[in-house]
Amino acid sequence: MLEYIARRILVMIPTLLVISALVFIIIQLPPGDYFTTYMNELQSRGESIDEAKIAFIKQQYGFDKSMVEQYFTWVVGMLHGDFGYSFEYSQPVSDVIGDRLLLSFIVSFTTIVFTWIVAFPIGVYSAVRQYSIGDYSLTFLGFLGLATPNFLLALVLQWLAFSTFGTSIGGLMDPQYIEAGWSLDKAMSILEHLWVPVLVIGTSGTAGMIRRLRANLLDELNKQYYVTARAKGLPPGRALFKYPLRMSLNPFIADIGNLLPEIISGAAIVSIVLSLPTTGPMLLTALQSQDMYLAGSFLMCLATLTVIGTLLSDLALAALDPRIRLGGGASR
Repeated sequence: MLEYIARRILVMIPTLLVISALVFIIIQLPPGDYFTTYMNELQSRGESIDEAKIAFIKQQYGFDKSMVEQYFTWVVGMLHGDFGYSFEYSQPVSDVIGDRLLLSFIVSFTTIVFTWIVAFPIGVYSAVRQYSIGDYSLTFLGFLGLATPNFLLALVLQWLAFSTFGTSIGGLMDPQYIEAGWSLDKAMSILEHLWVPVLVIGTSGTAGMIRRLRANLLDELNKQYYVTARAKGLPPGRALFKYPLRMSLNPFIADIGNLLPEIISGAAIVSIVLSLPTTGPMLLTALQSQDMYLAGSFLMCLATLTVIGTLLSDLALAALDPRIRLGGGASR
């Protein structure tokens, strides 16, 4: 196991280097840079442009160097914890993404917990009580959740929250706490606003997980080992949780590689509709304005979490399912 983990970590290093090069090239592909966009905006508003100042800033941050030199400067800086400078926010990238990263983690983690808590009991019930009234009813709700656009559900819940509870879901907290430090009142304000984005983002994920768990579990319940276990007198609950349910969890454990990046990316469209101060809208804005260091740092965080999540999912699958062997060989 330790040899497998060490080998995977060694593979992660060149993988992330290749991804960083691709990210840097893709961000540089559109014509111009942030300063070109900024000068065009000033010209469109009829404002004057201090070209000497723009040239000085370009020289200060290495934009007068070749793309290869810029890339290596960026990579070496990240290895030392320096993710560059955000020109859009006029701050270091690490300072810009700090609070937003924490709020994105809160929203994403709560959504994941909500999805698993709701989906698993319903999926197990639908599989065990196949074609019952409850199964049909929950299946209908699942299809309804999959068919409803998240942004539409966000608008409906936003109206319901304001008309019923008097809560204005425009952000994740009341306005007086936006610039304030962390306190119990600020945390309570976040909890008051949190339930709407969690319901909106988690609805489609919950519905999809219910359908997959039901299908996987039905497939396992029809296999010979479960039929034999029941024929030998093993209680239904123990027979269900000891074998079929464990085997049905494999696709969900494999999804860990996708769950970790969601902490950074989040649901960008829902965040924009609900005006959530998470990282999704910031990443979109950084890509539009060609704020290369901010956008590149976000994308590298996504890539790193994806690689780490894939490794964790492989290890968890091996621990959950004894049929899976790490290292490419099966032991006799």
